[in-house]
Amino acid sequence: MNQLPQKSPLRPRPAGCSLLSSAESLSMDGFWMEVERIQQRDELREEDSGDSQLPEGEAESQWLQDTGLLGLLGGLGLASDHRELLSTLTQTQVAAVCRRLDIYTRSAQRRHKAPIRDVRDIFGVFNSGVMSSESGDSGVRWTQLSCGASKSPPAAEPGRPQEQAGQEEAFNMDSAYSEQAAALLQRARPSLGGTCAWGKGSLPTFRIHKGRLGVTRIGDLSPQDMKKVPPLALIELTALCDVLGVDLRRSKAGKWKAAGLLFGGTLDKHTSLNLLSCLEKRGLDTEGILRVPGSQARVKGLEQKLERDFYIGLFSWDEVHHNDASDLLKRFIRKLPAPLLTAEYLPAFAVVPNIPDLKQRLQALHLLILLLPEPNRNALKALLEFLRKVVAREQRNKMTLWNVSTVMAPNLFLHQGRPPKLPKGQEKRLAEGAAEVVQLMVHYQDLLWTVASFLVAQVRKLNDSSSRRPQLCDGGLKTWLRRIHADRDKAGDGPEATLKVAKIQVAWPTSDALKVPLTPSTRVAHVLRQFTECCSLGLKGQEGGEDADSLLPRHRSMELANILLCEVGGNISEHCLDPDAYLLDLYRANPHGEWVIKQRPT
Repeated sequence: MNQLPQKSPLRPRPAGCSLLSSAESLSMDGFWMEVERIQQRDELREEDSGDSQLPEGEAESQWLQDTGLLGLLGGLGLASDHRELLSTLTQTQVAAVCRRLDIYTRSAQRRHKAPIRDVRDIFGVFNSGVMSSESGDSGVRWTQLSCGASKSPPAAEPGRPQEQAGQEEAFNMDSAYSEQAAALLQRARPSLGGTCAWGKGSLPTFRIHKGRLGVTRIGDLSPQDMKKVPPLALIELTALCDVLGVDLRRSKAGKWKAAGLLFGGTLDKHTSLNLLSCLEKRGLDTEGILRVPGSQARVKGLEQKLERDFYIGLFSWDEVHHNDASDLLKRFIRKLPAPLLTAEYLPAFAVVPNIPDLKQRLQALHLLILLLPEPNRNALKALLEFLRKVVAREQRNKMTLWNVSTVMAPNLFLHQGRPPKLPKGQEKRLAEGAAEVVQLMVHYQDLLWTVASFLVAQVRKLNDSSSRRPQLCDGGLKTWLRRIHADRDKAGDGPEATLKVAKIQVAWPTSDALKVPLTPSTRVAHVLRQFTECCSLGLKGQEGGEDADSLLPRHRSMELANILLCEVGGNISEHCLDPDAYLLDLYRANPHGEWVIKQRPT
């Protein structure tokens, strides 16, 4: 039987790799106390957890399946879907695909299987260079592509002063993270983001850099477009790890059996939200909330009562003690049939602390969040928002960010009480790394719940390529790619030069579309403000009468907070726009789309 992690000496990391001060690295009491409680409550399982790593070849095959490129293994002609995806990739992303194909080919040859085509037959000498970003910049380079493993990043300079400490730093999402890392390595110097240890409570501030097209939050894209994001995020995460020389670990999904309707059952948002709401109403100011355990007997009784009465509406949260509720919350997370961070990518979350640079750690976390299934991502978001509220009441509940992180880490990383298989002497390092990951997710959660602009640009290219559906033989990929980029360059001389006024549709019956002068300074916020002003004037003129052509739903006032502007069609299914986005740039990015004012979903 695997034993739960015990305290052991920590093997030193390279200089500057830790977010923890020396005092914090010794302050893991919350983590170990939580582990002991899990062990005392007999939650340790003997059966196989299903989290063993995939063997070489099978791991690459699974990776290609998840990225939508499994057809490349068949040795047949490139399907149109493959061409569309490959045409969106950057230089580092192409290298990541090539590397997985090479590894699979070598493993297949060792197993005496029929070899697949050489990767050069698929990519030729195409190298897409810099990805066309949401800000409109694009470029293409036709050079010989190297598929070898990338070099490891240079070691951080010991004791290098942190010049940006205490200052706000921009977090750029316009270009691919792997391209940023590759450019940084070419300059052979560490970035400003975090090569030195950050003391307790002194985490730097990152500000999302807003391009001309604004920021896209998770939920702003339609479900159809969001389905295209995880494969692109997986390719980019792999490319980033390749550039950084970090082993991106992945486990088998495993077969999990539900143990109950709520605890050990499928991920139920109602249960988690009720637990969080109960804690938020009465437990935020309680000293030691999350750290101080509830009564074990009461918690077991509450769990049984929840299983019996929750779905028939007979369970009352008013009588639940807040410490018991916090225990129920942690038990609910631990007893899920599969880990909240997923069995496949839980090891990847665990290796994030191995990345020396803080900004690159956040980039990797950002991509991992996008890989989570929607129910897991929504539940994690609700949990992190609650944990941030706990930290905000630190003066009353005595729970610092680090206290919260050490207490919650075992529940997220020791699924059903089972520790991952670790080399001897690595337990304490896993504990600190898991707590660091939780700390980053809580502190930087606003940054994590976005879709990077370069990924949105790739989704646009995929949709645009799908609408063309070229019929080409297998050998025509290079010519087709050249033609795509040539067509895109010519598009810059299109009808936008003569466009003076934008017509914006309204989702309610109207006599006419809203007309907005389109200038380089016109933003989405200007349109929404103009619309609300027009509505206010219309309401004043309608007093005492009824107008069948009114712009307004009669049951709801038109306030800025209640409406949004969406782009629909063209190279996007539907996209809720950032108020700071510029309309002329949006038109250039999607000249065949329409703009529609809608009510914000309740």
